[in-house]
Amino acid sequence: MSVAIRVIPCLDVAGGQVVKGVNFLDLRQAGDPVELAARYDAQGADELTFLDISASAEGRATTLEMVRRCAETVFIPLTVGGGVSAVDDVDRLLRHGADKVGLNTAALARPQLIDQIVRRFGSQVLVLSIDARRQPDQPSGFGVTTHGGRRAAGVDALAWARQAQDRGVGEILLNSMDADGTTAGFDLAMIAAVRQVASVPLIASGGAGRPEDFVAAVAAGADAVLAASVFHYGRLTVNDVKRALAAAGHPVRLTAGAEAAAGDSGGGESGSGGTATGVAAVAAGAASIAAETGGRAV
Repeated sequence: MSVAIRVIPCLDVAGGQVVKGVNFLDLRQAGDPVELAARYDAQGADELTFLDISASAEGRATTLEMVRRCAETVFIPLTVGGGVSAVDDVDRLLRHGADKVGLNTAALARPQLIDQIVRRFGSQVLVLSIDARRQPDQPSGFGVTTHGGRRAAGVDALAWARQAQDRGVGEILLNSMDADGTTAGFDLAMIAAVRQVASVPLIASGGAGRPEDFVAAVAAGADAVLAASVFHYGRLTVNDVKRALAAAGHPVRLTAGAEAAAGDSGGGESGSGGTATGVAAVAAGAASIAAETGGRAV
């Protein structure tokens, strides 16, 4: 049986509130992280990713109390990142309720940190977050950035993904900094390129705007799809995305509770109560997009 494609809402948090902007700039508040976590759990989200996006930039650790409250509220795997720079940080997050921990800036500065975390806790707890953008001066054309995409790391994104996998990371969260927050579609070329060099589960992030965008990302090689603003502002529900994936032939986890929650919410602009014909049209549109782009960014 094929492994189900995971749909993962992302809660970017700064100052105790969920925020979202475009390319990590002009951030707007999008709600309370615990309340949103509960909403997505009810909608049938497969996991949640909680990132303190100000942690690395301002030298602050992720707020442990917020992690604890989210973990007590939701009953699905929770990945937590932001400001993780030592094995002890991972230990504290796991003790406060995180199931997995995201690592980004610190791993670039000290790759052996990956080895240390894997030795102590195992690969299954470690998600490497790669904030990448198109950089012609890098061999693959994709470069790694840090601090919310504001600094180029001088590292090729594909080479970093390959090295991290060799060191034992359990998953890779690939975020396109060019597409982030634009709702113009995932960077399909970037997803396909990383898929060629890494066999660990790949989570696509950055640019989702329509149900067919998620379908196209999976067709490009993603094992899971992550989004923030389209969920936070009610443009789409988790169920909208899962219906589109299922209509395109991808296995997803559907629950009666998720159907009910989506129906109660009234859905996003695609309408959770939409007809099967409408979902089929979404899938056909995604197939057309994938064929026309040939793996280029949508």
